[in-house]
Amino acid sequence: MHKIGVFDSGVGGKSVVAAIKQAVPDLEIVYAEDPDNVPYGDKTPERLIELVIPKLKELESQGCEVIVVACNTVTTTIIKEVRRQIKVPIVAIEPMVKPACELTKSNIVAMCATPVTLKSPRYKELLKTNAKNVKVIEPDCSDWSCMIENNEHNSDIIEDRIVEACEKGADVIVLGCTHYHWIEEEIKQIANRYNAMVIQPEQAIINQLKRVLEQL
Repeated sequence: MHKIGVFDSGVGGKSVVAAIKQAVPDLEIVYAEDPDNVPYGDKTPERLIELVIPKLKELESQGCEVIVVACNTVTTTIIKEVRRQIKVPIVAIEPMVKPACELTKSNIVAMCATPVTLKSPRYKELLKTNAKNVKVIEPDCSDWSCMIENNEHNSDIIEDRIVEACEKGADVIVLGCTHYHWIEEEIKQIANRYNAMVIQPEQAIINQLKRVLEQL
């Protein structure tokens, strides 16, 4: 039985763990989070390195053969440093800009992500490469991670952001933070009223993880 690690800043990555368990049940999964410092969406890259590398090294020392970084903020800001310092294979989640741009018919997509992800060079690179003819709007989701982490659900806030994006013409809504997976069904219900689809990367992560495991 292979042993893997899954890391996220808080509870968001637990949805990724659940999806992996369902798809690959014969895995031992060690989950690591950072409740003392969540959310990561307002942290500098330097601070993220200080917080994340020790957590991943701990997973490595526990015998994890692969580590899934289930945090878009970490991936889009410091993944090169993570890969430099961590010796086991890394499977990293990142915003689904390319799939969204391939799926949109209105040529308008909405990226729901943290402020740090949206400012990151990697996200800008994904836009430059994949969104040449697509308008990507960025609803203000800066308070969503704290809301979900602290179990302070606010349907009005969620509806306002998604309705605004759909009314601007977005027909694809991207969940660019794993915390938002916990409110995916609610977002889908709102988006469905506008015939917009909601996408998130759990299946892509599972596919990549399977490929990596086959090479061990």
